[in-house]
Amino acid sequence: MEAAARRRQHPGAAGGPGAQPGASFLQARHSSVKTDEAASTAPFHLDLWFYFTLQNWILDFGRPIAMLVFPLEWFPLSKPSVGDYFHMAYNVITPFLLLKLIERSPRTLPRSMIYVSIITFIMGASIHLVGDSVNHRLIFSGYQNHLSVRENPIIKNLKPETLIDSFELLYYYDEYLGHSMWYIPFFLILFMYFSGCFTPTKAESAMPGAALLLVAPSGLYYWYLVTEGQIFILFIFTFFAMLALVLHQKRKRLFLDSNGLFLFYSFAVTLLLVALWVAWLWNDPVLRKKYPGVIYVPEPWAFYTLHVSSQH
Repeated sequence: MEAAARRRQHPGAAGGPGAQPGASFLQARHSSVKTDEAASTAPFHLDLWFYFTLQNWILDFGRPIAMLVFPLEWFPLSKPSVGDYFHMAYNVITPFLLLKLIERSPRTLPRSMIYVSIITFIMGASIHLVGDSVNHRLIFSGYQNHLSVRENPIIKNLKPETLIDSFELLYYYDEYLGHSMWYIPFFLILFMYFSGCFTPTKAESAMPGAALLLVAPSGLYYWYLVTEGQIFILFIFTFFAMLALVLHQKRKRLFLDSNGLFLFYSFAVTLLLVALWVAWLWNDPVLRKKYPGVIYVPEPWAFYTLHVSSQH
């Protein structure tokens, strides 16, 4: 009788009508986690992947091409080029598409990590915008991408010599700091999204026809990103981390859904293209001199200035 009376005096202990707000909040949060884990697999995001691939080709790959195609009189060397405006649009649209992609993830991802990654991505891409703009403008003055900064004919005779240090600093911001702050969070976000692309249903581990059509252009773009951005180590680390995660989840009888398969196959195509690219230029003496060391992955624009533009 006394125990029953005590329970009537403290109804919140049993989670009844008088339960504490904190307890009900924890119960609601716990149930929401279970609901999230039991959520159905997300369908293939054809719209996002299509826009993502299209804007990558136009705004990133197309930047330097647009700078060469549009007349110089329209965009004087003292003003931003058409490629710079492409880069500005890329710096806005890409983070937006990445956030939309994260929103559609069937798994709840760490928001703080996502926000910090997006902020760092925008800062790195903006640093790269400035350095890359000056670098491509120098091409019109005779700058050769297949040579180092100090070996370039238009740079090595500058007076005073401290000006050369300034151009090397600009190159550092463009090729090292800018690329690191741009690509590391980019691949981190893609990997975090990939970690949520698993389904317990084997039948859902397949790609629609539209996804198969996008794999080739997506993989080809990432080839350009890896080679021109000189981020092969970061890419291969991300790819093998994805492969390890796939093998680990397979032991739990979890399989990649259509979005995960699309990302994984795109990276696999990229790895194949990088291997073919390196094998083709393996014995090039000039590019070998610019890219010494164990990791030899020449940049496409260095190849262009050496073997294409120099022939005209």
